[in-house]
Amino acid sequence: MVIEAEGLGRRYRSVLALSDIDIEIGVGEIVGLVGPDGAGKTTLLQLFAAILDPSEGRCQVLGHDTVNEAAQITSKIGYMAQGFTLYDRLTVAENLSFAAKIRGVPGGDYMARRRRLLDMAGLTPFLDRREGALSGGMRKKLALCANLIHEPPLLLLDEPGLGVDPLSRRELWQILDDFRSEGATIVLSTSYMDEADRCDRVAFLDRGRLMALGRPDELRAQAKGLVHSIVSDRPAEAEAALHGMAGVLGIQWRADSVRFVMKPGADISQDEKARMDALGQLALAEPGMEDVFTILRGDESVPGEAETAVATRPAARAATGKTGEIATKGLTRRFGDFVAVGDVTLTIAPGEIFGLLGANGAGKTTLIRMLCGLLPPSSGSATVAGVEVTSDQGQLRQRIGYMSQRFSLYPDLTVGENLSFFASAYGLSRRDAREAIGWAVEMTGLGGQHGEMVARLSGAVRQRVALGCSILHRPAALFLDEPTSGVDPLARFRFWRLIRILAEGGMTVLVTTHNLEEAAYCHRLGLMDMGRMIAIGDLSALRAHFPGRELATAEDVFLAFMERERARPQSERAAS
Repeated sequence: MVIEAEGLGRRYRSVLALSDIDIEIGVGEIVGLVGPDGAGKTTLLQLFAAILDPSEGRCQVLGHDTVNEAAQITSKIGYMAQGFTLYDRLTVAENLSFAAKIRGVPGGDYMARRRRLLDMAGLTPFLDRREGALSGGMRKKLALCANLIHEPPLLLLDEPGLGVDPLSRRELWQILDDFRSEGATIVLSTSYMDEADRCDRVAFLDRGRLMALGRPDELRAQAKGLVHSIVSDRPAEAEAALHGMAGVLGIQWRADSVRFVMKPGADISQDEKARMDALGQLALAEPGMEDVFTILRGDESVPGEAETAVATRPAARAATGKTGEIATKGLTRRFGDFVAVGDVTLTIAPGEIFGLLGANGAGKTTLIRMLCGLLPPSSGSATVAGVEVTSDQGQLRQRIGYMSQRFSLYPDLTVGENLSFFASAYGLSRRDAREAIGWAVEMTGLGGQHGEMVARLSGAVRQRVALGCSILHRPAALFLDEPTSGVDPLARFRFWRLIRILAEGGMTVLVTTHNLEEAAYCHRLGLMDMGRMIAIGDLSALRAHFPGRELATAEDVFLAFMERERARPQSERAAS
């Protein structure tokens, strides 16, 4: 066995982060660790890496005890933390050379290994580029190469796909599969359930305990018959019908349906079936790993009375009284000779959820920053909520909300203090601020969190605080840049429910995401590549671009477009 843990636990003062973990991992396995925020995934990886000592139990890695023989373990393994462990002022070649030297890779082996890794990662053309100038996907691939340069028999990866576009994640997995085929063992944590599906076994952690361990197909079989969907043009009413229904564990509010998961052993009564059939078409759905996550998590997550009341009435009208239509014509942004966004023309209707998809560096964030008035366009025009983005910045900012990739909160302030600060920044009077904060707290489910320091909150709760701050002034248009990156499926379902409520009330939402399971929540999608908008439409319209091909998922559709673009000559892509 590569890893043998028995009764493994770790305590941080009075907090028991992990307890009673028993697991064995063999040669050549890929094992995925999944679970909600704070479940203990990172702590377990650090115990395996001999970075932390256990408070209880024992662990052997590669035949060595993690407490008494830590040096023998750390010299043999590769460990990639969530944060990039590279040097942003060094080039690709310099980072790899440094990693090889500290790992004692012989000079004769280094060049051959470097050539192979760079070719696998597609980084050969970028040898002389500084790490800080690479896209997020390229940085992750370089970090992986730096951890593989000494050809470790065990690779420990903490959220390797976090913040990486689907194309780059697929390339990361190709590298992992190649090394696994040579006998390497890989243990990784992930919040992407499609990555969990690619593992040989999945370990589900919750509140520091190992709740389930098995092959993905074994775990999905546990959810058979428990997942349902209601295809309806009245999703808010369909969700309200689920309120109070015993045994409902989780609800996903999608663009054209409501999907829900039942507790094992719970039944839907005939009266409840009749109520749902009156709203649309009720049917069993094929379970996925997200549904397994919901069942294993176990907590019933149906909204309470107050939340359901919010969901079933229109959200408060935007304070401006203006609709949130977004319209661009030939919108372009250049940085010297580099075209970050080129000739983008689109219209997004009030109340529409528009998903913006693309690889790292495709121009999504640059486009959002132009629409928010934070970056002037080089040419073209854009109107948001009735305001030309280059005309009146003050008026524009009163009509939009913006939640950036890195939540712009103050960690040393409480939730209430953050909300008060942003209300003041939006120019709300004390009376209006009190009303707005009450509405935002109700909308985002932050009741009881008012006095909590933001620094002590989980990522999922900070996410809702950031959303609350961005909608205090009831904007007509809301821009969300990678809002759900790194949060677990249940937190993501709850967050998207809030977005649907806001859109139902007429707020226009433009959202970027690398988690293509979220494409099902959007009314339409826009695909960007090299700064250009290469396709716009709902999933059905996008699939129609590839007649005869079986494109079952949103990721299949996305990758089909990206592959077609990559197959075009560079000169043709740049000119179009």
